[in-house]
Amino acid sequence: MEQHVKLVKNLMKAALATALLSAGVANAALYEFKLSGDYTASWQLDTDRDPDSSDNNGGLTFAEVAGNFAGYDALDITFFNSAISGGLQLYDFYTDRYVLTANGPQLYTGKESRHEFTLGTFSLTEYAGFGNYVLTISDLDALPDPVEVPEPASAALLAAGLGLLAARRRKNVK
Repeated sequence: MEQHVKLVKNLMKAALATALLSAGVANAALYEFKLSGDYTASWQLDTDRDPDSSDNNGGLTFAEVAGNFAGYDALDITFFNSAISGGLQLYDFYTDRYVLTANGPQLYTGKESRHEFTLGTFSLTEYAGFGNYVLTISDLDALPDPVEVPEPASAALLAAGLGLLAARRRKNVK
C-alpha cells in the first residue's frame, strides 16, 4: 500500500510539473493580408505588434511594413476606423506618395489601443477613383480544420490516471 501511495504522489507531481511547464504566455498570431484587384499586394503583421500611431478619430498606422508591393519593399499602412468610413491606405513615407486609399469596412474590432483584426474577405473601392479591390485577412497560425487537441496538462492528467489504473490492476493481479 505504501508503494502505491508513493506512485500516486510521484504521478501527481509529474502531472503538476507538466502543467506548470506547459502554461505560458500565448504566442502571437501571424496575420496575412492579401490585396487583389486593380492593385495587388501582400504583407504580414504579427498580432503583438503595436501600431506606430493610433487615433480614435482615424485609425491605426503601422510604419514601414515589409511586403510585396508593386515598386516598394515596405509601405506605411493605415487601417481607418468607421469614424472615417473604414478601409485602408498604403503610403510611401520616403517619396510622400499615396499608393492606394480605399474605402470599405473597418478591418479591426475594439479600440485603437487594444485592437484585433477581423479575419475574412472584404470588398474595397478606391477613394475618389474607380478601382475595386478585395482584401483577405487570414491567420497563418490557425489550423486548416478545427481539430480538438488536448492541452498538455490534460494529457498529463490522463497519463497519470492511466498509470493509476495500471498500478491498481497489477496490485489486484498479485
